[in-house]
Amino acid sequence: MTQEIQRVAVIGAGVIGASWAALFLAKGLDVVATDVAPDAEAKLRSFVDAAWPDLETLGLATGATRARLEFKADMATAVQGADLVQENGPERLAFKQELYGALDKLLPPTTIIASSSSGLTMSAIQAGCENHPERCLIAHPFNPPHLIPLVELVGGAATSEATIERAAAFYQGLGKRTIRLNKEVPGHVANRLAAALFREVVHLVAEDVVSVGDVDAAVSWGPGLRWGIMGPTLLYHLGGGPGGIDHWWDQFTGPMTALWGALGDPDVTPDVRAKITAGVIEEAAGRSIEALEEHRDRELLGLLAVRAQV
Repeated sequence: MTQEIQRVAVIGAGVIGASWAALFLAKGLDVVATDVAPDAEAKLRSFVDAAWPDLETLGLATGATRARLEFKADMATAVQGADLVQENGPERLAFKQELYGALDKLLPPTTIIASSSSGLTMSAIQAGCENHPERCLIAHPFNPPHLIPLVELVGGAATSEATIERAAAFYQGLGKRTIRLNKEVPGHVANRLAAALFREVVHLVAEDVVSVGDVDAAVSWGPGLRWGIMGPTLLYHLGGGPGGIDHWWDQFTGPMTALWGALGDPDVTPDVRAKITAGVIEEAAGRSIEALEEHRDRELLGLLAVRAQV
């Protein structure tokens, strides 16, 4: 389990898989991708070409080139010689169990199999592996993986500590910020936090407290700016003044827990969905998905550049 990872196979070349492939290439790795969709290769190469200027801005590794990308329609051929497999298949347990069972037979025990799954647990997925389930783990990114540093690492019941450690070293070597979950929970960590915030967004809009555009502004121009620097617990440590987090608890435990009790539990009815959808379209102000993605990525690059200096 100590061999260096130089060749990565990417299974599933959709938005997440293509973004992973672009990152791996930018870090000087050999990448072979596979996908059953008939136009998958063309879309993958188009995505990588579009992402490459941003990756150049962030800095390419020595030897990094798009020429190191291969595409193989046949999965068994694609994974040959891979030191790590980044799996990005559909979020269907039966599909993943069958896939992992096939990979388990195709790959030597030293090859890590990492899933980008955002909802399924590795304990359930690796049940499909008869031989070496210990080399399987969740390595869940945040979209888009070629820019956002976060990777959540979660082992299953049969995952070995050596696999977690080797995977952490690999992703950290790519410049990723890894967090490790000590136990499996639905949605892992980041998506649970995002879901908690979005639940209150839906409640506030549904109750006519605020418009869609203003609730987005409240996040991105308020706490979201701080969250791009520090997490909430460290920020509350600062909020406690010289007394730090202990003083914050003394001052705000009561108000905070009282606010928890007043948070909403909305029902996404057709009317609520239509209301939020209309608000999003209004906020987008005619900008295409591609234009909004470009705006997001420009802002991300700026923030990443600032964070690299501190």
